[in-house]
This record gives sequence, C-alpha cells and structure tokens, in this order.
Amino acid sequence: MSNKPIVLILLHNDSVEANKIAAQVCQQLNKAQVSICALASDKKLVQTQGFEIDEFIKGKSANPNLALVFGGDGTILRAVEVTRKSNIPVLGINLGHVGFLAEAEVEHIEDVVKAIVEHKWVEEQRLAIEVVVTKDNEIVFESFALNDVAIEKSEPGHMFDLILEIDGKPVSRLWGDGIVLATPTGSTAYAFSAGGPVIWPSVEALVVVPISAHALFAKPLVVDTKSVIAIEVPHDGANGHLTADGRRAFDLFPGMRIEVKKSNNYVHLARLGNESFSQRLVKKFQLPVEGWRGTNKRK
Repeated sequence: MSNKPIVLILLHNDSVEANKIAAQVCQQLNKAQVSICALASDKKLVQTQGFEIDEFIKGKSANPNLALVFGGDGTILRAVEVTRKSNIPVLGINLGHVGFLAEAEVEHIEDVVKAIVEHKWVEEQRLAIEVVVTKDNEIVFESFALNDVAIEKSEPGHMFDLILEIDGKPVSRLWGDGIVLATPTGSTAYAFSAGGPVIWPSVEALVVVPISAHALFAKPLVVDTKSVIAIEVPHDGANGHLTADGRRAFDLFPGMRIEVKKSNNYVHLARLGNESFSQRLVKKFQLPVEGWRGTNKRK
C-alpha cells in the first residue's frame, strides 16, 4: 500500500494564472505518484490546461490528506467550506495580495511539491466560530466563520442601531456602521481594518470590534471563548446584512438576534516550516524592523 498522500486541488475560479500553476503542480505530483482530485468545477478548470484529474465527491471518494489551494485568502476561505468537517488540512499557495492565510508564494512551488511528496507538513488548528440568527425564537440562518462575522448597515448615509450582549447581559447600545465579531485568525482581516487588536492564533479568544460607532463605550473587546456574544437589532431599528467570512450572506431585519460562539470544530491549516506568527506579521504587512539587534543569549 502506497504511503503517498491524496491531494485535493482547489482554485481561484476567475484566475487563469491559478489554472496554469495548478496544472504544473499536478503534473509534478503525478510524476511522483501522488493521487490528485478536485471538485467538479475545479476539475474542469484544470482540464483547460490539458491535465486530467479525478473528481472528488464528498462521502464517496477517499478522504484527501491535504487540500492544496491556489489563490488568495478568499480562495482559502472557500476551501475551508469543503474541508472543515473532514479535518482536511489546507495549504495555500498565494496568488492574491497579502495572502495572510497562505503558506507559500508562487516562487516556492518546488518546495511545496517536495514537502507534499515526502508528507512533510505540520497541522495547525485554528479556532472557528458559529453564528445563529433567530427571529421570534426561530432559527432563520446558521453558518460558521474562520475569520469573522460582519454585521453591517444596509442603507448608506444612515446609522445602524445595535445592542451588544455578552453572557446573557447587555453591554452597550451602538449606533454606527455595524460590528465585527472575529477569531484570532480574523483579527488581521476586517477586524484589524476596523481598529481591532491583532491576536496571536494560539490565543483562545474572540474579538468584538464596533465599526465607526457613536457611543460612550465603543472600544474593541477581547472576549473569552466560553462566552456567547449576541447582537440584537431593535424592533424600531433599521435593516442590515450579515456576512460570514465575506462569503455567506444573510439579510437582517428589526427584531432579529444574532448569536456567535466558539465552534467545537477547529479548522486545520498545513504549515511547511517553523516561521513564527511574529515573522509572518512582519512579512505580510511589511512592517519596519530595521535597527533591531535582539538580545544577547547567555550560554
């Protein structure tokens, strides 16, 4: 029996570059006798480059050992929708801009292929959140997020009225553009842009960040993962909308209640090296560190 992994390929749907690079990687993996598969839509995209791969059907195909993603963070978030319940680790090759979730750049393709063939990657667990929307105590929407749940106004030029609740108790009423509820992974995404803190991925915490809020108490909050965070849209409030990871959307109306809590299912990311989060932060955000000398280590 072969010890070679089974690799699931996922692509940025609108990227010709992703198709070409994926086909090249598939050819290299195929030569190394690594099994390759893809969802029906991605299979067709790879085939445009003249390379045939098997179709992956959840529940019927053998479970992949790794999901190899070609694209930016948005494509990786799409991949998580496919891999999350099966605990398949995701390894991203960045074809986007910042690509904070991606593990490798295009110029490191050879290293990626070698690591896959030799099964040399390390799995990293990332906290995810679950979101439930109710209306008159009936569930009207459910989803999850690796990065964040954003609750925002629908009408430009108008304030969005929200009531923040934590652990069953009201904390503040906010008027503004909305609020972002994020994981440590998502703390470098929308929550960061809205003025929230950067949370190291190893920290078990949730982040609450009001967006352009007008209130006496409208600062970002770091909340325990045992807590349940709730947002209420007052009955006399305005319409809004919710997005989970910027992908799964739902319209909000007065009287609705949104509850967010830590998910019992973690998302698995694949890492190839020992790069620290500090190093990733500096590299991805191009932070100035000139002049750093470090500490003299005593023997």
